[in-house]
Amino acid sequence: MNASFITLSPQGAALIPRLRREFPDLDCWVHESVTSAYDGRSFVRMADLVRDLFQVRESLIFAAPCGVVVRSIAPLLTSKLSDPAVVVMDVHARWAVSLLSGHEGGANQLAMRVANLFDAEPVITTTTETVKQLIVGVGCRRGASCAQITAAIHAALDQISVPLERVRLLASVAIKHDEAGLLEAAEQLHIPLRLISTEQLRSAPVPTSPSEFVLQQIGVAAVAEPAACLAGRRTRLLLPKTIFDSVTVAIAEESSTWLD
Repeated sequence: MNASFITLSPQGAALIPRLRREFPDLDCWVHESVTSAYDGRSFVRMADLVRDLFQVRESLIFAAPCGVVVRSIAPLLTSKLSDPAVVVMDVHARWAVSLLSGHEGGANQLAMRVANLFDAEPVITTTTETVKQLIVGVGCRRGASCAQITAAIHAALDQISVPLERVRLLASVAIKHDEAGLLEAAEQLHIPLRLISTEQLRSAPVPTSPSEFVLQQIGVAAVAEPAACLAGRRTRLLLPKTIFDSVTVAIAEESSTWLD
């Protein structure tokens, strides 16, 4: 991926090793005031650096205050069809904000990848995405195929008579980050995959029927139900975990506004 990471602080520089796990060729820049060791290059003034990178990078990832980033990119904005994807993290990796070129430029998907990497919260405000209210939690045996997973998702949605177009996210456990069938299914369905850490799943309310097998395998009582509920906000379970072949699916719904 043709991307750069930019930060002003030692805390931000400490994020570089983990970022490189997901983005091995990431071009990293750290402000000259940072004296701790880091794997990257030094810069003096953010506005100058961003101006140089804005036209030659497909994506920019910042660990910096949103206000600083906005001021840096504002004079350079041209079009959502040509501007790079911009994602902003706080330096403690609690949030990954899709700031610019969310849909067309890929910042929404990039924010999700960054959030999954740090167990952070992805912040995506694109209307076409946030009006969707369903989250499909998926648990599967190792090696489950894309066809099995997509078939299970469609079957689960059919059970509650809702279309795929209402699904905002797929959700699963973080150890499935390299599960080929699951990744392929998310790509084929054009739905982002949100990964939830085992720690979060472990602290979630007990599901409808805990699985001894899952508990022995990965140390949590269930995946599909708590992942579906934890991946969103103000969620309620629409479809309890249901097994289709080797795939377990649960569906949660988010309330649309605080007025609900």
